[in-house]
Amino acid sequence: METDNRQATQGAGESGRRAGWILLGGALLLAAGSIGYNIYEGSGGGADATAAADSQLTIAQLQAAAEASSGEAAPWSDLAFAYFQGGDFAEAAEAYRRALAITPDTAVLWSALGEALVMGSARDPLPPEALEAFEKALALDATDPRARYFLAVKKDIDKDHEGAIAAWLALLADTPAGAPWEADLVRTIEQVGAMNEIDVAPRIAKVQDNRTPAILASGAASTAGSAAAEVRGPSAAEVAAAGAMTPSQQREMAEGMVAQLETRLQGQPDNLDGWVMLMRSRITLGEPAKAKAALEAAVKANPAEAAELRQQAQALGVS
Repeated sequence: METDNRQATQGAGESGRRAGWILLGGALLLAAGSIGYNIYEGSGGGADATAAADSQLTIAQLQAAAEASSGEAAPWSDLAFAYFQGGDFAEAAEAYRRALAITPDTAVLWSALGEALVMGSARDPLPPEALEAFEKALALDATDPRARYFLAVKKDIDKDHEGAIAAWLALLADTPAGAPWEADLVRTIEQVGAMNEIDVAPRIAKVQDNRTPAILASGAASTAGSAAAEVRGPSAAEVAAAGAMTPSQQREMAEGMVAQLETRLQGQPDNLDGWVMLMRSRITLGEPAKAKAALEAAVKANPAEAAELRQQAQALGVS
């Protein structure tokens, strides 16, 4: 009986822990590229299965638009988003697969697929296909927060609790202050630490005290002096507002923000961090040619820093 009680307690603990992972996963569903870090694809859950990614469209209309589209991933992403909101994770995953068949080099689509597969799994907290999707996302964008989060979950599942906590702390260090998922990320670290008798409080405090400013959260270390302060990333309010948008609307917003950054850099060509942000944003938006053009413009404006810029570009997959 005592053994049975221990097993039941352990099972309840695993169930509760998995619930915590999923809650954070939902908070991390705000997905489209932005300046220096990812604004995610919308907060999931709660909507009726017939609710649309846009309140004026039904699932049937989104499906028709996706089927009618020719070589465009956005309609399939919108459909996937609507299915996810309605809790139809299998259909969401299938729609993300259709989007990825069109744009296989888009990191946020891979991590969105992984999230849908996790949410749709009845037994396995991290199915092999989901793990593969997260790994592909990170291969395309090493900063993708959703993929980083769930690969840390994999460590926890494998009983590498210290490794999981370290990975989540690294993600926290790269999380802009006030990001929608920040509080849930901290809560997860605290819960896993408590369950495994690991003192995480001082480590969390240290990360928060030494937090990289949002402007540099995903870029190079500041090498352009005070110029970096004049090129800002999106505010916490802007990130939160993205959660109410459809993927297409989020992408439009992200593209506008990237265009603004590009315009600012014309007047601040010595801002190396800004150029790195621009390259990263172009890659995140699935625009490698524009990322390469940004590299060339950065090198032309800063020939003495060409080696540093090319090194940063190579790390982002820009060649």
